[in-house]
Amino acid sequence: MPKKRIGDLLIERGLITDNELKFALDMQKQTHEKLGEVLINNKIVTPEDIAKTLAVQLEVDYVDLTRMNIPQEMTQLVRRNTARQNHLVPVQKQGDTLYVAMDDPLNFYALDEVRKVTNLKVVPLIATNSSVERAINTLYGNENANQAIADYKKEQGGAETESSEPSLSNFDFVISSNAISGDGDSAPTIRLVNSIIERAVQERASDIHFEPREHEMDVRMRIDGVMRDILKVPKDVTAAVLARIKTMSGMDVAEKRIPQDGRFAVSVLNKSIDMRVSTLPIAWGEKIVCRLLDKSNTEIDKEMLGLRPDDMEKYEKLIHYKNGVMLLVGPTGSGKTTTMYAMLNELNTRDVNLVTLEDPIEYNLDGLNQVQINTKTNMTFANGLRAILRQDPDIVSVGEIRDGETAEICMRAALTGRLVMSTIHTNDAVGAIDRLEDIGVEPYLVSATLRGVISQRLVRRVCPYCADEYEPQEDEVQKLGIKIQPGTKFKFGKGCQHCFNTGYSGRIAVFEIMMITPEIRELIYKKAGRKAIEEELRKPENNFVSLKEAGARLVLEGITTTYEVMRITNEAD
Repeated sequence: MPKKRIGDLLIERGLITDNELKFALDMQKQTHEKLGEVLINNKIVTPEDIAKTLAVQLEVDYVDLTRMNIPQEMTQLVRRNTARQNHLVPVQKQGDTLYVAMDDPLNFYALDEVRKVTNLKVVPLIATNSSVERAINTLYGNENANQAIADYKKEQGGAETESSEPSLSNFDFVISSNAISGDGDSAPTIRLVNSIIERAVQERASDIHFEPREHEMDVRMRIDGVMRDILKVPKDVTAAVLARIKTMSGMDVAEKRIPQDGRFAVSVLNKSIDMRVSTLPIAWGEKIVCRLLDKSNTEIDKEMLGLRPDDMEKYEKLIHYKNGVMLLVGPTGSGKTTTMYAMLNELNTRDVNLVTLEDPIEYNLDGLNQVQINTKTNMTFANGLRAILRQDPDIVSVGEIRDGETAEICMRAALTGRLVMSTIHTNDAVGAIDRLEDIGVEPYLVSATLRGVISQRLVRRVCPYCADEYEPQEDEVQKLGIKIQPGTKFKFGKGCQHCFNTGYSGRIAVFEIMMITPEIRELIYKKAGRKAIEEELRKPENNFVSLKEAGARLVLEGITTTYEVMRITNEAD
């Protein structure tokens, strides 16, 4: 009896309609993709729907890899390169039978290769493409690190020392596939650090934390703004790992009593990654934090920021002022730098002289005059800004206002016809005014020069693969400060292989934009205070949307959750 076509099976299971199938078949003729890919790309079905339906059609078992704890010994049966090249992951061995999960169980070449290298009977299971990729990353993620640790222990007392490593004069490294896979001739310490960096790039981590403890060292990574445990390094290997990172960063390896800063560049997985490194002496040694910056991704524009139409209108007005001061505010990790570079990309034209003062320079943009802060040579923000103002600038970007001197120079530069952009650490847009006055800037200067303030945060998105709806409780709606219609549903993520079982995948920016109107300018000049400014902002004609209100909109649209909005507004339980 012939097997039913997947389209017919999807209709039978109530996953698509006849019209949706017809639409997908018409699209397939144009794109030449598989039917399942067309349906997934057009959000008609989920990858799980397709995998489960294929399981019925092909008479193989479907496996949810998120619910499986794959034994580490599976890596000894199927090596990482074999798993990656054939896009499969071994999940279980029973007697002389090995079960492997793959998104294409009809890939007989892959099954035959596994059969040859294991001398076992191989039974395919079907899983989604992304879940297989995630399982490979998870299962093999620490394999190279663990192997490097074992090799290091074997070599203890042998020839490996930091001084035996290659010259690092330019602090620019290429992490080759051989070094990462552990097949090269690199020293174990080098392979261990390389494997951790590669794992961070794969997981889209923004930071790597090396944290020495009494008996071992924790390696954690910040992924989507949340810290995750990745690896534990034995105590007797910790010193070598920290020394390797300090050497790569151009630091003094022997100095362990004071904090140090450094940086280096790596090329990994076809990406150019800049690593900003800092050390901090703690109870059990030195903690090292590495911040990852993908330098190959410099095409940042306003469309990537996620601005709503009303916010975009304010944004456009701000960046097209010919003079004045525009501020970006928010805590570390709120996306201020990305927004700043989007502005610089748009303003960077041949008819203006645009100069930036940065610490550090994170992206190198063509046509931009970028100045690096160097406190050792007394190139501070204040001194650098004075020098820039003698260079006939039209637009000046200052990485951060940290003191009253820098702030006042920015304001006075704006008075002479320049557009000045900078960042400052405050909790919200109105707080920027208080902060400027706190560090000694006269209210008349703030009133005369400030054009607008953009406050922003990053919230995690609900994972689209495991999103589900629910009816919110009354207290949840009250927390958001909104009114909803009866039957309104919110979304949350149940947790799946795509999102580390967190229910979240990726992040989106939330904005609060305060335009300085003549009325607000007058209130600043008169030192009317925060309450008066907030009351003025609340008037309908100002169209002001707070961070909380902007976040509530995203909750209503099913993009994020109430918890995330409460977290960024410091109201989470």
